[in-house]
Amino acid sequence: MSDIALHLPINGVSFGQVSTALLREYYQKGVQPFIFTIGQVDLSSQEQDADFTKWIESCIKKSFEEYKRDIPVFKLWHLNHESLSSYGRDQSLFSFYELDHPTSYEVNIAKNQKNLIFSSNHAKNIFESVGVENCHYVPLGFDKNNFEVKDQQYLEGKIVFNLTGKLEKRKHHKEVIKSWLKKYGNNKDYVLQCAITNPFLKEQDFKNQVSQILEGKSYYNLNFLGQMQKNVLYNDFLNSSNIVIGMSGGEGWGLPEFQSVALGKHGVILNSSGYQDWANEKNAVMVQPNGKEDSSDGVFFRKGGAFNQGNIFTFNEDEFIAGCEEAVERYKSSPINEEGLKLQDEYTYKKMVDSIDQIVTEG
Repeated sequence: MSDIALHLPINGVSFGQVSTALLREYYQKGVQPFIFTIGQVDLSSQEQDADFTKWIESCIKKSFEEYKRDIPVFKLWHLNHESLSSYGRDQSLFSFYELDHPTSYEVNIAKNQKNLIFSSNHAKNIFESVGVENCHYVPLGFDKNNFEVKDQQYLEGKIVFNLTGKLEKRKHHKEVIKSWLKKYGNNKDYVLQCAITNPFLKEQDFKNQVSQILEGKSYYNLNFLGQMQKNVLYNDFLNSSNIVIGMSGGEGWGLPEFQSVALGKHGVILNSSGYQDWANEKNAVMVQPNGKEDSSDGVFFRKGGAFNQGNIFTFNEDEFIAGCEEAVERYKSSPINEEGLKLQDEYTYKKMVDSIDQIVTEG
């Protein structure tokens, strides 16, 4: 393998989790890339591995002692102004894109990369449609180091739905929860677990949004869970469900939903954006979108901004509930989603690293 420099975040949020899984694959291959970090290194979400930590530290040290700018750079980061800067002359950017209308800023940043790599064909096709020619698709992998099937009962006698992702308009949490409660609210046979804490919202703002969703009513089968700082706890959460809900209007991949289905859980998934690269009628119940709406929410997607402009997919409430009912029937017929389990071997970080190396060092 040719020399490569990796410029990425190493922490417990989604970008950092993907980065850490990539680094672990390089570590297991016995190679020592140059590593430049975005922000502070934080491996607290991972199981402690002193040798892996020392390897990361040695790669970072090596970078500042030996790196030369003609060595190609692979950067994993947002498609924003920070991605115009690079340690090397040739930079390949791996990013996630969730909408449908790249701004002139985003297009220019994309064209200034040697390669632009997306985790979804949806994003790749969107950027190619506006004249970006250096696009590639590389899917994410299943992180077997942090996630595994747990053979234990969590909420015995209940059919448990999980809802994930940080609370925001794009993910349609409000519509999903309200619709689910209309059908299953205060039904002792069903539970909805919501791990939707948004660390970028003030605590009171989060509580206000939840109150608006509930409209003053209480439900004994609706649980809001706090942020899980350790992957071992998050693995338990994913395993505790029978059905995962993925109805986001725009995703670069849909990591928690993917992990859940790959752990053998049934899924109710919106047939759009990044979900389409791994979810299908065999491994999930696919709900067809019924249109689009503007993504602007005044917080994370601001109307008229330089970045994150465009639309998200929408869905019909009745079709979503019909999808939930079908998922329940699938679960009753076969508690383990055997087709979902196949995703663990179909999508791996080894394949992802091999694709990245080929694009960055040979493309």
